[in-house]
Amino acid sequence: MTHSFDYDLIVIGGGSGGVRGARMAATTGAKVALIEGDRMGGTCVIRGCVPKKLLSYAAHGFEEVGLLNGYGYTTDQPKFDWRTLIAAKDREINRLEGIYNTLLEKGNVEVIRGWARFLDARTVDVAGKLLTANTILIATGGQARMPDIPGAEHFITSNEAFDLKTLPERIAIYGGGYIAVEFAGIFNGLGRDTHLIYRGDKPLRDFDEHVREHFYDELKNKGLHLHMGRSITQIEAAGTAQILTFDDETKLEVDLVMAATGRIPKVKSLELDTVGVALNASGAIQVDAFSQTSVPHIYAVGDVTDRMTLTPVAINEAMAFVDTVFRGVPRSQSYANIATAVFSNPEICTLGLTEAQAREAYPKGRIYTSSFRAMKHILPDYGERTFMKILVEDAGDRVVGLHVVGHAAAEMVQGFAVAMNAGATKAHFDATVGIHPTSAEELVTMREPSGTWG
Repeated sequence: MTHSFDYDLIVIGGGSGGVRGARMAATTGAKVALIEGDRMGGTCVIRGCVPKKLLSYAAHGFEEVGLLNGYGYTTDQPKFDWRTLIAAKDREINRLEGIYNTLLEKGNVEVIRGWARFLDARTVDVAGKLLTANTILIATGGQARMPDIPGAEHFITSNEAFDLKTLPERIAIYGGGYIAVEFAGIFNGLGRDTHLIYRGDKPLRDFDEHVREHFYDELKNKGLHLHMGRSITQIEAAGTAQILTFDDETKLEVDLVMAATGRIPKVKSLELDTVGVALNASGAIQVDAFSQTSVPHIYAVGDVTDRMTLTPVAINEAMAFVDTVFRGVPRSQSYANIATAVFSNPEICTLGLTEAQAREAYPKGRIYTSSFRAMKHILPDYGERTFMKILVEDAGDRVVGLHVVGHAAAEMVQGFAVAMNAGATKAHFDATVGIHPTSAEELVTMREPSGTWG
């Protein structure tokens, strides 16, 4: 390592990718500093995946109590207290943040508090303190995109949703992506009058069409107010309420409106134009397969690159960066067969290709689908249906897509991700004995195709 600079590596950003990259680089003997101006843990730990999953668990409470009636329980009307939930969530987030700080301290990473901006290709400024490094890793993540409409200042984002002092009775969510449907499930599950507003015909635009159709029907069955094909053109305050105006001039009065219209890479404050780090058309940092930017000694991982915005992906990209730069074993991150979960109600997990992608990638293939009520829901006579879909390319019989909508979808798909990464064929699925009685066994017992292509 060269020590003509203050550090061998400066990492900008204390999220999952940045922390992993800093810690692992330090294990090679590198002198490492990590710069973070906010809480350690980044989007996922502080204001993303972790608190969202905790709230999602809570949002199933009323539903679970209702199911118990079908199993011989007599349940009084349960009571829910938002402040108790948020206080418990805060305790867990504080605990995890403490773990991150301890890991960095024990890992010999110097933590510098503040916001970084580039002065030149080797120098960053943190509140007037100039720091130099031989290599710089940018891992600043993303931030919520705010709609540009009159009254946009009345929107909250997912950031504020985690820290609301009270939970209003009438809530509107603007958007159709995974954040929008997850919070719609949370607020609706907690008994609030919840409206989902989206300009498209159904939420989750890039998901498999069968998945979207099934999920949309389940949202309707769960009592969500769905305003599809609508855009909000204006928000006006009316006392403590908000009046939303749609593009067809109709109006909706709610107590809280949340923007969930996507996220953008957090790059503005870095002043990257100072050093010539190129951005792509979406405003993300442009990188090659090894996470190297247009400036050879500056790298970027995680959501700031907008490749695949998932926490485990950011961590794996950081590990590949350390192997490449500090261990002399160049490797890149593969993005094939990475399972994606949406912790909505019902839950979704998708792995591999959608049907549209499979049709484009392979000349011939088979489609297997199944829809059924999970065993857990039979005695309570609960209407939710699980949906499963498998896509197989004919030439090699390989399973190239797998999709599940229903209870514990993510838990069951994780193992199938291992199989698909190992090149599993439909014959391998068929030869696997199912675990009975489970919903997951359906994935290895579908024998007759529901459709073909090619």
